[in-house]
Amino acid sequence: MSVAEMLDTTRTTSVAPGRERIQIVPLKGLPFAGGAVLLVLVAIATNWRWLLMFAHVVGGGLWTAIDLFVGLVIGPIMGRLSIPARAEFSSKFMPAMVVIMPTLVTMNLGSGFQLARQLGNLSPSSPNHSWVIASMVVVGIMATIALGVLEPANIAVLFEMNKPAPNGERIARLMKRFIYTAGVTGIMQLATLVIMTRLASR
Repeated sequence: MSVAEMLDTTRTTSVAPGRERIQIVPLKGLPFAGGAVLLVLVAIATNWRWLLMFAHVVGGGLWTAIDLFVGLVIGPIMGRLSIPARAEFSSKFMPAMVVIMPTLVTMNLGSGFQLARQLGNLSPSSPNHSWVIASMVVVGIMATIALGVLEPANIAVLFEMNKPAPNGERIARLMKRFIYTAGVTGIMQLATLVIMTRLASR
């Protein structure tokens, strides 16, 4: 039975016991996440500027793109779907996000701080110091939102969908929270792009 078929029943109707459970943390994605984190650790340990820049740009670029895409493209589409359709999509989409987003945040922040330290931008005498502080404030807020709001809502959706009789209305509310929050962080990412390009051009 698909998730859509399951949620077409009433909230109190039992679900067939043979329904496949959703894997909240997709194990197949963990080696890739581990490899990305290892890459950042090697870059920091060796202080290899190119590798630090690579991890920072890739992590930040993908984080920005995903936030904008989820908030501005997927969000409006999901808003026009029925609750069963949203649930069906969430069962495939949300587990991937559990692995992807923390990995990208780690790549971006870990390598970015090391780069700022290596380039001397953390020194109060640096002409870039104020821009780096502004970037840290914006990115810190985004990371707090991503790990404090997005991920809990994401995981709550998956736990709800694994219940014998999922509450479709609660899933819809949590998905709306996830999509709106991703949109907000996506817009904040635009401020980060302005700051980063300003730093790179100085």
